[in-house]
Amino acid sequence: MQNIPTLDDIKKTAELVNKYVHRTPIFTSKTINKMAGCELFFKCENFQKIGAFKIRGAVSAVFALSKEEIAKGIVTHSSGNHAAAVAYAADLRGGKAYIVMPRTAPQIKKDAVGDYGGEIIFCEPTLESREKVCGEVIEKTGAVFLHPFNDYRIIRGQATAALEILEQVENLDYIIPPVGGGGLASGTVLSAQYISPETKVIAAEPKGADDAYRSLRDGKIYPSLNPKTIADGLLTSLGEKTFGILQKYLNEIITVNEDSIIQAMRIVWERMKIIIEPSSAVTLAAVMENKEKFSGKRVCLIFTGGNVDLDKLPWL
Repeated sequence: MQNIPTLDDIKKTAELVNKYVHRTPIFTSKTINKMAGCELFFKCENFQKIGAFKIRGAVSAVFALSKEEIAKGIVTHSSGNHAAAVAYAADLRGGKAYIVMPRTAPQIKKDAVGDYGGEIIFCEPTLESREKVCGEVIEKTGAVFLHPFNDYRIIRGQATAALEILEQVENLDYIIPPVGGGGLASGTVLSAQYISPETKVIAAEPKGADDAYRSLRDGKIYPSLNPKTIADGLLTSLGEKTFGILQKYLNEIITVNEDSIIQAMRIVWERMKIIIEPSSAVTLAAVMENKEKFSGKRVCLIFTGGNVDLDKLPWL
């Protein structure tokens, strides 16, 4: 599909995706509401298959491929959750997945790719290295490249998370997804625009990896160069497709400090007794750093994943 997904596209994708993924719950916490000064709803994609929302986009994209394409195999690059999702989705269709991963990716995410049958090819932790190694794999194997976020098939899959949110919670003032490459944020703004245009979408991003914030501020895509954040799922820069959607529909990007991310992650672990990864905690950090802005509002935060290396918790 070469066009921005319509509401009909997203609904049809949801029918497909729902056969293979969980409809994840919305949790609440009176304690965290008091701490934040607003009414928070947590969309728990950390309970999703493969432990992250990325399975939505992967299923959407992989099932859009022809049998001939699947037979050649699929190649993608990812620091973790998209990698596992593509390996899982490829296995559902009986295809081979070649996953180009930064050598610095968390061990738990490397292990997950192997568990789902993907073949890992390591690269340096730069976009240039990712793309170079992907090109080498394609030349060697003839595999079909699947971009982790700059692909409308991916975006319409990620949009199904917000589609569920708007069915599960009424009268939301805000939805806050994290933003890295922008696939989830793009899908979220599309679903919100089509179904509940009065609900504003604000993306959350680490200050140490604020390329999306600067890109939308200045109207041009900045590459993510040497990002410094524990939110390892938010290290990539926007693509032209995600940039175009976010530029048109996103209300705002809030950037947050590393200490706030760690504190928010710990609050959720301690108060809600659920595991989220740093990229998820960026959303709560955005609220906690801006309590006046969200005071008294109904806000849904998307917890994007829960794949954490338990030997390297950020507060240890």
